[in-house]
Amino acid sequence: MFSRPKARHSQNAYVTNDLDRALSIWRDDYGVPEFYVFENDTPGLVSAPEYRMKIALANVGGLEIELIEPLPGLAPMHAEVLPQDGSFAMCFHHAALRVEGELADFEEYMASLDPEAHPVVWSGGLGDLMRYTYTDERATLGHYLEHVWFDAGMYEQMASAIPVYPTR
Repeated sequence: MFSRPKARHSQNAYVTNDLDRALSIWRDDYGVPEFYVFENDTPGLVSAPEYRMKIALANVGGLEIELIEPLPGLAPMHAEVLPQDGSFAMCFHHAALRVEGELADFEEYMASLDPEAHPVVWSGGLGDLMRYTYTDERATLGHYLEHVWFDAGMYEQMASAIPVYPTR
């Protein structure tokens, strides 16, 4: 999957139970002073309604870093790796492969995946502007893969809000 046409590794994502603390670690220990922070409450987002989380994004050296704090009880797939005792954690969760081109390219890409080898565990989208699908690769890679596609205009708009480091 990492070597497919029109798909490129674009993101590493971590889940945490304390986004503010995770942001301070990235700032103080890894030199990333600012992230674009939001909650995934976009009107029109099609997914399981129970998935709500705080998200922080920064582009570091050409790779997007995503920090996710699942809201309590509302994002089970993302929260499952976090400790139940409330102690702080920041754990690797998934790598994202962004499919470039048109929506039809994403649909063709997804149709080419063997669902037995790469089981789909969550998918959704935002109209004809964005699609995402998570496959469970934990048995082979130790983590999930997110396959994502954005309309070019939406991607430009989103990318313009995300801080880039090192600064250009």
